[in-house]
Amino acid sequence: MARQRIEHRATTTADPATVYALLRDGATWPEWAPIDAFELEREGAGEREGVGAVRVLRSGRVTGRDTISELVENRRFAYTHESSLPVKNYRGAVDLDPADGGGTAIRWVSEFDPKIPGTGALVRRALDGFIAKVVSGLAVRATADAAAGRAAA
Repeated sequence: MARQRIEHRATTTADPATVYALLRDGATWPEWAPIDAFELEREGAGEREGVGAVRVLRSGRVTGRDTISELVENRRFAYTHESSLPVKNYRGAVDLDPADGGGTAIRWVSEFDPKIPGTGALVRRALDGFIAKVVSGLAVRATADAAAGRAAA
């Protein structure tokens, strides 16, 4: 079975700290991603949504559990994922880098193995559109938050 990989990129005028704050606060995800509901199932080590925290995210009939696996302040947010989808060994990582000319370049990479041999490409295509919407929504929301912050200053 071939490991599957999905990568999406976006750029926002927001600084990395603004984007990182949205990733770290699971309660905001239904506001900017195609997620219907968020619940914190288990707190992380040392902080509420720190490493080891388990987030339950619902989208339509799919319920997924994301475990935060790596946090590098204002640079990286990584997680593992378990759901009813036919995937295993799912790992996602969001890297934030200063963009040329200001703002933040967002790179979201998800990798997984198909549970059923021969279905990897099909599952990858199905997840690809979802992740594209997540990345786009994150960039749009971060841009709006940054604009609101500048307007208030």
